[in-house]
Amino acid sequence: MIEPWGALVILIACPVLGALPIIGWITYALKGRQLSQIGTKNISVSAAFYHGGTWVGILAVLSEALKGIGAVFLSRGFFPEGSVWELIALIALVLGRYGVGRGAGTTNVVWGFIVHDPLVAIFTGLLTIISFTVLQSRQLVKFGVLFVFPLFVLLLNVGNFPKVMAAIVLAGVLGWIYTKIPDDLNLPAQEADTDSQASFAYLRGNRSLLSLDDQLDPAVVGEKAATLSQIKRWGYPVPKGWVISPIDDSQGLIARLQPSDLSPLVVRSSAIGEDSEQASAAGQYETILNVTSKRQLQAAIAQVQASYNHPSAVQYRRDRGLPDTAMAVLVQQQIQSVYSGVAFSRDPITQQGDAIVIEALPGSPTQVVSGKVTPEQYRAFVVETDNISSVQLEGSGQVPQALIKQVAYLVRRLEKQYHGLPQDIEWTYDSQNLWVLQSRPITTLLPIWTRKIAAEVIPGVIQPLTWSINRPLTCGVWGYIFTLVLGDRASKLDFTATATLHYSRAYFNASLLGQIFLRMGLPPESLEFLTRGAKMSKPPLKSTLANLPGLMRLLKRELTLEKDFKRDYSQKFIPGLSELAHESLEELTAPQLLERIDFILELLRSGTYYSILAPLSAALRQGIFRVKDEEIDHSVAPEVSALRSLTALAADAQQVLPECEPHQVFAQLAQTPEGERILNEFNELLEDYGYLSDVGTNIAVPTWKENPQPIKQLFVQLWQNQPETDAKDAINQVISAKRKQGVVQRRVDIKGRVTELYSRLLAELRWRFVALERIWLKSGLLQQTGDIFFLELDEVRRLVAGEDFQLREHLSDLVQFRRSQFHQDSQFNQIPLLVYGHTPPHPLPPSPLYSDQILQGIPASHGQAEGRIKVVRNLEDLPEINRETILVVPYTDSGWAPVLVRAGGLIAEAGGRLSHGAIVAREYGIPAIMDVHNATWILQDGQRVRIDGSRGIVELSNDLRPD
Repeated sequence: MIEPWGALVILIACPVLGALPIIGWITYALKGRQLSQIGTKNISVSAAFYHGGTWVGILAVLSEALKGIGAVFLSRGFFPEGSVWELIALIALVLGRYGVGRGAGTTNVVWGFIVHDPLVAIFTGLLTIISFTVLQSRQLVKFGVLFVFPLFVLLLNVGNFPKVMAAIVLAGVLGWIYTKIPDDLNLPAQEADTDSQASFAYLRGNRSLLSLDDQLDPAVVGEKAATLSQIKRWGYPVPKGWVISPIDDSQGLIARLQPSDLSPLVVRSSAIGEDSEQASAAGQYETILNVTSKRQLQAAIAQVQASYNHPSAVQYRRDRGLPDTAMAVLVQQQIQSVYSGVAFSRDPITQQGDAIVIEALPGSPTQVVSGKVTPEQYRAFVVETDNISSVQLEGSGQVPQALIKQVAYLVRRLEKQYHGLPQDIEWTYDSQNLWVLQSRPITTLLPIWTRKIAAEVIPGVIQPLTWSINRPLTCGVWGYIFTLVLGDRASKLDFTATATLHYSRAYFNASLLGQIFLRMGLPPESLEFLTRGAKMSKPPLKSTLANLPGLMRLLKRELTLEKDFKRDYSQKFIPGLSELAHESLEELTAPQLLERIDFILELLRSGTYYSILAPLSAALRQGIFRVKDEEIDHSVAPEVSALRSLTALAADAQQVLPECEPHQVFAQLAQTPEGERILNEFNELLEDYGYLSDVGTNIAVPTWKENPQPIKQLFVQLWQNQPETDAKDAINQVISAKRKQGVVQRRVDIKGRVTELYSRLLAELRWRFVALERIWLKSGLLQQTGDIFFLELDEVRRLVAGEDFQLREHLSDLVQFRRSQFHQDSQFNQIPLLVYGHTPPHPLPPSPLYSDQILQGIPASHGQAEGRIKVVRNLEDLPEINRETILVVPYTDSGWAPVLVRAGGLIAEAGGRLSHGAIVAREYGIPAIMDVHNATWILQDGQRVRIDGSRGIVELSNDLRPD
């Protein structure tokens, strides 16, 4: 019984012992300083030496040594001397030390190991002293020892596997803690307690000179230097340079460099927080050119460092709520410039479009940024496809056009390296190389809002009621998923800021989502990869490893998705839908309808979780197992199932009624028993799929059940133009040989069932709002049909409660204002794919420049087709469509499916390989290209085009003549 009790005592007492902040008590008692509030905020031996001096440090060493020795002797009270439990006691001690005391526990382990295994301690100690004396690098020695001491344990304890493993775990825990807490030895030695400065200077070792060839940390050397080092490692020309961090002595670099008239240097600021996404700090700090001697170099470094505390710089930081940090200094070789300038990867004035704005002049770049000379202005448009790359320019001057084009390519590629973040770039040309002098985010163009994914999630123009419901549901679930991975680190994130409305259309916050994914250890374009099949960069390994526990929690949810959905489907969703289906809405009062609305919203909260996770899971598995789109069966998806049923029914009608005037089809079918049977089946189909609509996620759009006329029209057109034989074969083909009934197909089937469930719930929600609206129309509270969709959900609640008299008094004006705004936004046929900043300008038409009559998109369905363009922006007034028609649409939702099958090809402005239109196109063997920017604007009705759905290419023609 002793050993179990001993294990329990060790696992409880040692963490408590480690957590005791004895060092903090000693420092406060002798020096009056609270270590938890100064410096690195570590309560450590080195912090005690730094802030308390030698005697405080010695007492700190003694206190921590006694902890380590005490942990070992506590273990010996229950277990034999030298047992593995002595190491387990040290592990528990160190974890308690870090978890509460903000210390690494190195001293605890050193003295504990001296008692536990003196031989290993002696060997390790000797190696440490020799290594530090030779290398003078505490980082190499610190992490090297963590590798060596388990090796000594292994050599001296061969066959004792538990002890060796415990030593490895102890080394791993220490190494992990070293990466989590700042090192007190990084603090400036000159600011340490007077009698500790010499020791600190020695222990810090000879810090090697930092150069732009190194991987630099912006938290240490500032964004400017870190960015330039990154750009240089990417392979772009950056002038050779060195960095003096805030804690470094500049004398080492000054002694090394040899500035002269033939080899001048430039000394630049690289303040912590400068050139960041939060603030550019442009022009706030000094830059010294033409440094030609060591004396000038020393003075220039001091001048740049002093500029951090210049009153205007201090005021700049205060105005933007930026903390006071420190100034690093960047010293670079000065380029003998022939032409120089600045370039913006996006126009900071218009805040939209694809134009690159370039300002250039002969000579030094300081002329451009100084504002004293008017530079030449250029606008460049870079067009890049798989096989073609070109630049078209606006503007002319003394600077060679070839150089301006080269700058444009450089700017666009750097923007891509920074995942689409608009860049402000300073450049210079010396007659041989185009050099990058600086690159920083254009802070006025942040955040970046994107329509790429939002246009698929909730397409079209959106009314206030729809948005007030969809936004909390969607953002709430994304917040839950992010929190699952990030844990406490998600507490300060505002997930409601991940989406907004611009021009009454949904946009996602690409900047915030990218930051969240990076924080999760995933590439910033992860969501686009999963939803649209886009390319994905390699994730940052260090961040991924740090987030591994959270990612494993998310993986567990993915693995149990099918089981969880089946459980909720049978226990929650089916009973709920059954209850809703048997209600008589005409008999419910306004409060009762609101109660049912809240009931549906509760179901939708669970449904939204599955509607987000199921498509992501299907896409992830498809990518991992490399399953082709053509090998997946989407028959469970409601739009595919409805389309197949409607097509088959139209084929039956064609057999019963071979010839007839189109407008008389339904009347003629009613004349015969066989025709009556087809009409009954048509009505059953409407009943089964009546929850679908043109835009499934927008409850303001009438469902098929409410407005069956478009479906009747589609039925007649299918009756007239039956799909060709190969298309019929594609519909009826059972992909048994290729159908992946395993991990991928099951997720696709769940996705289809979730889509049906979610669409049904949204339809039920809509029908109850419509019933509520009828009550208010009858009472005169609302004036016309559709008014309720121009209210927000909270306003509906307040109106039902009847207590907000001010809202009721101004309700008519409020609805009219929102209707007017909605109508105005609806007139924008072309809105920007990306919006920069919080106040988007009036949308401008896209640039008509494109390369060699070619447009590029995402290949979504294989095959080639040639025909005439027909632009269709909504389903309200459908044109005649046949196999010679290349249909161009802004987006595709489930309601579009019956229209798409009659076209010869499909071009969509939004969407990816997994969107509704792509799925339907593959079902029917129709070539399709998604994500073709500005397609509804550039392409014109009657224009002849040739599309290649395998390559994602649209070849244009100027032939606008009708066939």
